[in-house]
Amino acid sequence: MDVGQGDALLIQKDGQNMLIDAGENKYGKTVYDYLQKNGVTKLDYVIGTHPHSDHIGGLDDVINGFEIGKVIMPKVSHNTKTFEDVLVAIEKKGLKITSPVVGDSYDLGEAKWTVLAPNGEKYDNLNDYSVVIRLEYENNSFLFTGDAEKQSEEEILKGDISLASEVLKVGHHGSASSTTDDFLERVNPKTAIISLATDNSYGHPHKEIIEKLEKNNIKTYRTDTHGTIVASGDGKTITFEINNFSKEDPQSSAKDSREYIGNKNSQVFHSKECNQLPQEENRVYFKDKKQAKDQGYRPHSVCIP
Repeated sequence: MDVGQGDALLIQKDGQNMLIDAGENKYGKTVYDYLQKNGVTKLDYVIGTHPHSDHIGGLDDVINGFEIGKVIMPKVSHNTKTFEDVLVAIEKKGLKITSPVVGDSYDLGEAKWTVLAPNGEKYDNLNDYSVVIRLEYENNSFLFTGDAEKQSEEEILKGDISLASEVLKVGHHGSASSTTDDFLERVNPKTAIISLATDNSYGHPHKEIIEKLEKNNIKTYRTDTHGTIVASGDGKTITFEINNFSKEDPQSSAKDSREYIGNKNSQVFHSKECNQLPQEENRVYFKDKKQAKDQGYRPHSVCIP
């Protein structure tokens, strides 16, 4: 889900539902409404990857609003009202928190998901407490990483659980603190998804991460440019939907609804008829000039869009 500078993911299979994170507090209703729109009445699993507000802020609204099965959160507390609100919602529902145990597997309909992290009991960085899971259904596989950083990734690599996944939810909103070379090589995804806000103050996604994904020919979706992203797996192939268009290429069909094309490297945007358009892997699409300018792009001096 597009929840700005945060994470929120809904996974559905055979009538069962799992939510991973729910964005900042202000996105609680957004997440609640999206779940309702998608026919959710019960969440069989709710995972709060770690206690930062951009991941658990909306969880109290969700827990208060739906029937909940199992709540999974790491063994770490955080001295914030946001964290307290989530604990109160859990207590009011008479629920208990299940701690993630590496290697534990759970069923979601005919799909299965396995806990990969956290592997340690104490970290200096709250992000490294992130619950990391791998989901698989027949030949489809997804890796969801929360904000896990280098230390957690290195610990995951020491384990004997398969990491290979067709789709990777990039760690920590595309920060250079995550997605190390060795980790990316072991996961070996075809597609990456980055959840982040336009013009965020952290500079996410960091340039080196984008370059790394491009170098490895990994197609990338970003909620700041594509909005909410839907991936559908039938056990054989995975297709993607953005802007109400079904596609396997996250870039190609964006042309159908966006009039202006930006160059990620030069931060220049062109009209779609310009004869100096960037290579496909360096493109970003905008529906209008305002959107391009709001994201820091300037008009091309030749085509003058």
